[in-house]
Amino acid sequence: MATEIEPEEYAKMAIIRAERVDDAYQIQRLHSAAFGDYGKTVNALVEELRPTIAEQGGFSAAAENDSGVVGHVMLTTSLLDSERRLAPAPVLGPLAVDPHHQGSGIGAGLMQWAIEAATEARSPFILLEGDPGYYSRFGFRPAGPLGFRKPSLRIPDAAFQILLLPDYEAWMTGTIVYAWPFWANDAVGLRS
Repeated sequence: MATEIEPEEYAKMAIIRAERVDDAYQIQRLHSAAFGDYGKTVNALVEELRPTIAEQGGFSAAAENDSGVVGHVMLTTSLLDSERRLAPAPVLGPLAVDPHHQGSGIGAGLMQWAIEAATEARSPFILLEGDPGYYSRFGFRPAGPLGFRKPSLRIPDAAFQILLLPDYEAWMTGTIVYAWPFWANDAVGLRS
């Protein structure tokens, strides 16, 4: 996996690299700024997902410029309950960019980094919950029509998305079972 890349020129001089231990405080502040009232939940989710990366695979990356950490993305492993067997299911999220740097290309750079890292790690796909208007430009599409069942009915169909990668095989369909931190932090789907 690449450990450091330059994002597109429009990313305003941010470097995207693997998260370091000393980034934790800045990442926490970033999520609080980017997610507002929901930032506390996102920060708890990030703290509980970090140990799963070493245990089950995935990564956490930071975008950094002269201001410090201005972006963050995680890819962690959940499960795919397929007809054939339980299999790893890479889930992307959270993705955050400091509000003062949104629209600069940092989010796009983080997404490109994540896709390249997942491809290099031979992940078969990447799943996420998010805005189709944003993520479709990276090749994500609704996962339901491809045979993937969402882990909760609270997830809007259009928001449950997938990007198939070169190591995807046709048998890899079924129900997604999120890793426990998503459930423990009630970070699955939308609540009314």
